[in-house]
Amino acid sequence: MAVLGLLAGAVLVTAGLVRSNPVEARRVAIPIEIEILNQPGPSPAAMMAAPAAGTYHGLESSKRVVVTVNRGDNMSLVFDRAGLSGAELQSLLDSDKGAAALRNIFPGQTLTFNVDEKHQLTELRFAKSALETTVFTKEGSSFRMLSEMKEPELRHTFRHAVVQSSLFNAGVQAGVSNQMILELANVFGGVMDFALDPRKGDTFSVLYEERFVDGEKIGEGAVIAAEYTNEGRRYSAYRFVDESGRSGYFSTDGVSMRKAFLRSPLDFTRVTSNFNMRRMHPIARIIRPHRGVDYGAPTGTPVYSSGDGRVLESGYGRGNGNYVYVQHDGQITTRYLHLHKRLVKKGQRVEQGQTIGTVGATGLATGPHLHYEFLVSGVQKNPRSVLDNLPRARSLSGKELARFRSGIAGFDAQLTTYTKAWELAVASNDG
Repeated sequence: MAVLGLLAGAVLVTAGLVRSNPVEARRVAIPIEIEILNQPGPSPAAMMAAPAAGTYHGLESSKRVVVTVNRGDNMSLVFDRAGLSGAELQSLLDSDKGAAALRNIFPGQTLTFNVDEKHQLTELRFAKSALETTVFTKEGSSFRMLSEMKEPELRHTFRHAVVQSSLFNAGVQAGVSNQMILELANVFGGVMDFALDPRKGDTFSVLYEERFVDGEKIGEGAVIAAEYTNEGRRYSAYRFVDESGRSGYFSTDGVSMRKAFLRSPLDFTRVTSNFNMRRMHPIARIIRPHRGVDYGAPTGTPVYSSGDGRVLESGYGRGNGNYVYVQHDGQITTRYLHLHKRLVKKGQRVEQGQTIGTVGATGLATGPHLHYEFLVSGVQKNPRSVLDNLPRARSLSGKELARFRSGIAGFDAQLTTYTKAWELAVASNDG
């Protein structure tokens, strides 16, 4: 175990040192812990009279006061805890239309008040997230508002896992977040059905971005490169941004991982029933063909359109419950039955991966699940096999393919090196 820990740790440290160029940050609401600056400790008497935990315990001589928003707070309460009057709050709100954003505060956010010797507000810094701060600076009798945006530092991180019981458990044991596991499933969603295909002994490796601000991790970014080996068959995917700015994932030979249809129309979960022409209906208790796949999932689980198309029907039936039918190009229709909620209307255009409803148990259903059907020219087909016979997705060619191969060379080498190091550590440990 010591050898495994050292080698695996070396891989992760090495991966963490690899950085990519900063990208424009998106707004993320993340609480920030900030200490009160230049403050002596409160006296016992002050502590006895202090407000609830998590609020400001400052002295009137302070030049800077930091207040953390508590549950149930509004700006009047926050200003009061900072020792400022309602008149100063109103002056701030009246100074700029943008100050109205101060009315929408959330627990965990922080506000930093700078005050002068007369304890009058000179500057307010509202940390909306780890990346975005709104600053109000006093100019004369009014305030000027500016927005400060930080660009996160992006670091590449590598993880490798072996599936023993489930993909989620394998990810947790390898230190991969649930969100990143779902992202990985999305990357390979055109070539694998993660509800049915994974087997014990499968392995996956993933190189992805982590986002840091001032040395502190605030979230995760995109998957850079990934591999999944399913029963000996290896799938690889690499992120590529084309000349028009569109990003996507492609195999090593430049074929898009995005196919015309997803292998699974919802986040992978346990499957209760498969395509079966002589299935005993659980309610009617008669032999009735089961021309689709049932995915058991909790009520409210999002259901995705498996391909681009137009909503053919969106309604309710006694047997099907809430249902949505989507018409795709090439005489293909997909059906989604027993939904808890329908989120699209008849005639509406939908895109692959768009949420069109949620899992439920409406109609003739013994429990919450999605019944999914795939029809070609009006004939029901097994969605588990018919997708293998559909046309392949677009491939990169010419200069674009050359640029792709040049761009992924380094990531391919990193992925191979890290994976071999991990496998060596495992082999050494077993020996």
